[in-house]
Amino acid sequence: MKTTSVMIVGVGGQGSLLASRLLGTLLTDEGYDVKVSEVHGMSQRGGSVVTYVRFGEKVYSPIVTEGECDYIISFEKLEAARYAGCLRKGGKIIVNTQEIDPMPVITGAAEYPTGVLEDLKAKGFDIDDFDALTPAMEAGSSKAVNIVLMGHFAKCTEIPKEKWLAALEKVVKPQFLEMNKAAFDRGFNG
Repeated sequence: MKTTSVMIVGVGGQGSLLASRLLGTLLTDEGYDVKVSEVHGMSQRGGSVVTYVRFGEKVYSPIVTEGECDYIISFEKLEAARYAGCLRKGGKIIVNTQEIDPMPVITGAAEYPTGVLEDLKAKGFDIDDFDALTPAMEAGSSKAVNIVLMGHFAKCTEIPKEKWLAALEKVVKPQFLEMNKAAFDRGFNG
């Protein structure tokens, strides 16, 4: 079996680390050799956060180099553009259409770019873009965008939904479990 590489990208505070723990736990439970590497950057200040998850029969490194990523799960449009060069030919970017202003936009030094996803599509990238914020809010919290995205990504795998939910039970605190299950369902069914 070939090694599969997934990048989970977003900005600090969006829950990308929980998403990577969910994926890593699921894949380990499925018997894969899994390597996870988290790069926090300036996550406390809304900076870019990227997590690499690689799995297969035997994985030697957690790092994904340019042009070898099979899937990018992006919590925000600019982050999808920032890491698109890591995608291999034939790979897919799953992206939340939410826009989170980076610091230069917040301070007025720049404007949020328009046409980010359209530019990526024009360059030939396979983009699966959708609003993950609305279903997260319907599930109970805007903070559940991460789990909506993971539910959506789950459809790209051959791992049954029940196993994803079992992994979710292992990584989410009990008081937030039902909300996260609802968020996962909305992503999976959406």
